Amino acid sequence: MLTNRRTVRITWGVCDPAGIVYYPRYFEMFDDSMTALFERALGMTKYQFLKEYDFAGYPMVDTRAKFSIPNRFGDDVEIESTVSEFRRSSFDIHHRMLKNGDLSIECWETRVWVGRDPADASKIKAVPIPQKVIDRFKGG
Repeated sequence: MLTNRRTVRITWGVCDPAGIVYYPRYFEMFDDSMTALFERALGMTKYQFLKEYDFAGYPMVDTRAKFSIPNRFGDDVEIESTVSEFRRSSFDIHHRMLKNGDLSIECWETRVWVGRDPADASKIKAVPIPQKVIDRFKGG
């Protein structure tokens, strides 16, 4: 399965007063990494693939993380993101943050592919992930 890697410099804005990353900001970094993964797999921006596949997004329904090494202002870290499993309308993502080659944080997410509810356009509803999208992650 496709893995995307990106380097992130820890900025002061994501840190607490002690200069250590404030833990909710990791989830923002992982969300950006997931978008980068999808953009790489599909060969288009998020704006473009939302329109192309006529869906409303992929909200998170479950997450957990394991924190091993703190990250501080000025650190350069590498984030690896991979879809570990696709199901009918949901998928799991595994993120690994590495600091100087050592595992700093692992995060697991479950997300759902959603479209507008035909009965009420103000609501969203799980819809099947297009096979064409899944194939792009498997190299097809």
